[in-house]
Parts: sequence; C-alpha cells; structure tokens
Amino acid sequence: MTAIRRRPDWRARLGCYVERVRRSPFAYGGLDCALFAAGAVAAMTGTDLAAEFRDSYTTLTGGVRALRREGYMDHVDMARAHFAEIPPSLAQVGDLAVVQVEDGLALGVVQGARIFLMSVDGLVTVDLLAARVALKV
Repeated sequence: MTAIRRRPDWRARLGCYVERVRRSPFAYGGLDCALFAAGAVAAMTGTDLAAEFRDSYTTLTGGVRALRREGYMDHVDMARAHFAEIPPSLAQVGDLAVVQVEDGLALGVVQGARIFLMSVDGLVTVDLLAARVALKV
C-alpha cells in the first residue's frame, strides 16, 4: 500500500472540493463515482491516483478497460490497492465507502452518517449503512 497522508488542512480542502463539484454533471471519464472519490483523495492528500485515467474513457466499459490495462479489476480494486479495508462502522469523514448501485459498485466519500456519491443524477448522499465496506484514507 502506498503511504498517502492527509494534509493538515484536509477538512477545508475536502469541503471546497465537494462544493466545487456539487452542481457538476456526471460524466464517465470526467466526473464519475471513481473520479469523484479520487478527486476527494487528491484534495485531502495532494495525491491524484486517477490522473492518468481522467478524460481517457467515455463509458463504464471503457473505464474498466483502462483500469485492467494497469492491472486492476475495477475502480474498487484500485482503491483497495492503496487504502486499508475497514468496517463501515469505523469509517470517518474523508474515508472512502463502497456502495452497491444499480450498475455495480460505486465509490463514495464518507461524510459522517452519510456518503457523498456521484451518480447519473449528480452528487447525492446515501446512508453510511448502505456501505458494503470502507477504505481508510
């Protein structure tokens, strides 16, 4: 696992990031669930794990193909390669959460008892209890 550390002002950076994307539309390769989560990690840590993937695909299938070329099964596998898995009940603000959605698994960002999640409807929140697993950032 890569040693990725949060900056001292990570809470403010995360808040600014969420506000910046709040009204942005969902777009595969631009702002989908994986890139939203990666953007949150980048805001908190300064490390953008998805830089090489941004704007490199336009469909879910294309995104999975891009990840597989780099040795990952999918976006959740990539996140697990960088962050330790923890029970959702131990997740704190800024940790990542894996949530089952209509077309598979989505990555979101824990915000207390809620999870920010980029969906085709834009930025939404779901209950932390919906998380299958969490990843410690």
